[in-house]
Amino acid sequence: MKKILIAICSSLILSSCTWVKVTTRGEGVRLVQSVKAVESCKKLGTANTKVVDRFIFHRDADKVAGELADLARNEAGLMGGDTIVPASEIIDGRRSFAVYRCF
Repeated sequence: MKKILIAICSSLILSSCTWVKVTTRGEGVRLVQSVKAVESCKKLGTANTKVVDRFIFHRDADKVAGELADLARNEAGLMGGDTIVPASEIIDGRRSFAVYRCF
C-alpha cells in the first residue's frame, strides 16, 4: 500500500511540472489567438506540436496548451517567424500552429 501511495504522489508532483522550456529564439515569438492580428504578415508555414497529455491520468489542460504553444514558439523561431496562431484544437496532446513573420 505504501508503494502505491508513493507512486500516486510522485505522479501528482510530476504532472504539475512544466517540461518544455522556451529557447532564446522562441522568446521572440508571440502567440496570438486571431488570424486578424496577422493579416499584414507573411505566412511561413506550420508548426505541428505534441506533448504527453496524460500520465496515469489527464494532465491539466492549461499546462498542456502552454507547453504546446512553447514548442510552437521554439519551432517558429527556428523558421524565422515572430508570431504564431493556433490552427487546430488540441486533440490527444497535439496541436498545429500557423507561423508568421510580421514586419
